[in-house]
Amino acid sequence: MENRNGQCHCGAVTFAVTGPVREVIYCHCGQCRKQSGHIVAATACGDDQLSVSGAQNLSWYAASETAMRGFCKTCGSHLFWKANGSGATSIMAGSFQKPSGLRSGHHIHVADKGDYYEIADGLPQFAQR
Repeated sequence: MENRNGQCHCGAVTFAVTGPVREVIYCHCGQCRKQSGHIVAATACGDDQLSVSGAQNLSWYAASETAMRGFCKTCGSHLFWKANGSGATSIMAGSFQKPSGLRSGHHIHVADKGDYYEIADGLPQFAQR
């Protein structure tokens, strides 16, 4: 069984994931760029695989009509993204402790990417989702 742990910057929110996770997807959409300051790199797991401690320090907000974002109230670390009605939660790849065992997958929303960088890692790229 695969087990992974992670936390926000200050440690007020910690989480554990049991079992396999999705490959890391790199999102270049305008919302992710504005939220993170660049792009978002996230994996995902089923909600039944995710255990969160310090949930009282976690704040969720409606990022759009279709999704929520979760961040630490104390340090502001962006930790989670969740589509409304979904049984899965995306987790920011950088919040996992190393070694994470995560693998890169592909890029999405590259039609919206910033104009100050190129994507040259050889991974598949998709204009939208």
